[in-house]
Amino acid sequence: MANSELRSQSPLFLGFLKQVLQAHWRSLLLLCVGVGLPLFFFEQLAVAIWQHQGGFLWDEPILLAIHASTTESLNQLVPLLTKLGGFKGVTLMTTLLSFLLLWQQRWRSLVYLLITTIGSGLINRVAKLLLHRVRPSLWESLSPEPDFAFPSGHATASMTFVAALVILTWGTRWSWLTFLGGSSFVVTIAWTRLYLGVHFPSDIMAGWLVSIAWAIGVSLAIRPHLAASTPTEEVHLTAKEEHTIAAESK
Repeated sequence: MANSELRSQSPLFLGFLKQVLQAHWRSLLLLCVGVGLPLFFFEQLAVAIWQHQGGFLWDEPILLAIHASTTESLNQLVPLLTKLGGFKGVTLMTTLLSFLLLWQQRWRSLVYLLITTIGSGLINRVAKLLLHRVRPSLWESLSPEPDFAFPSGHATASMTFVAALVILTWGTRWSWLTFLGGSSFVVTIAWTRLYLGVHFPSDIMAGWLVSIAWAIGVSLAIRPHLAASTPTEEVHLTAKEEHTIAAESK
């Protein structure tokens, strides 16, 4: 009797599963590629750092190659430039963007931005405290840092802000400009950290990976692209989403 009931329920389950995949395949694909893969590679880096604090064979050669290109003018510029990707620089840019979203009454986008940036900072701090990776000491840095290295706070903060900005502008005429300009900003900040000798390249990669995964993961939960123009529309939109979810579950 139980087997016959199970067989009768199987087509219903398969039909429901097909509907879910048809309706949400883009989100599921983004979840796998945008969240799953970055977290997998971040985990691989973290495990390697945990087991071997010295890092990877390619860390030091890359640092030494960048250090070979130092000039007096860059020595004066880089310590100033790197501050743009630090806590104060990213906080200032996030604050300005938050006021813009507040003025536009884009509540969902504002919540997404705040959760993404604050959460990213917390993740970075916890990872540093857990892994305790010391910073490079290949030469005396122009801007020495006192805390741990993995993952890079500057790489995490800059990538989180840019990833959130790209997601918020996705589908608009500003999306590609944001992507290209943001990519240049992220790469520049990463280069300054390597130029100063305060991070290994693997620290930078880890910061990028965890930031991308976090920004995309939060966007799948909050869906900032559905932001309404007024608080009333936002409430109606949320109610409509709940009705849709309830209908799909029946």
